[in-house]
Amino acid sequence: MLADKAYDADRIHKPITQHGATPNIPPKSNRCRKPRFSKRLYRERNQVERFFSKLKHFRRVATRYDKLAANFLAMVQLASMRLWLGAYESTAA
Repeated sequence: MLADKAYDADRIHKPITQHGATPNIPPKSNRCRKPRFSKRLYRERNQVERFFSKLKHFRRVATRYDKLAANFLAMVQLASMRLWLGAYESTAA
């Protein structure tokens, strides 16, 4: 389970652990006992959040013009491909 620093509390860590998951939440600076935390996993979470932010720049995805789930999924896939191709686009003119 990945979450922001705002969710660093024992009352949140406990149920996550009871359900068999491992919480990966950065500890707040004022905690006495700091739980384990993987910076690598947290960075990957940030990349996923940035991708969804870029995906929402496509108006058709953000406002969900398509009412059918299949059409919406197709638009998300097209937008994702466009973002992916843009990342590998040549800058030489």
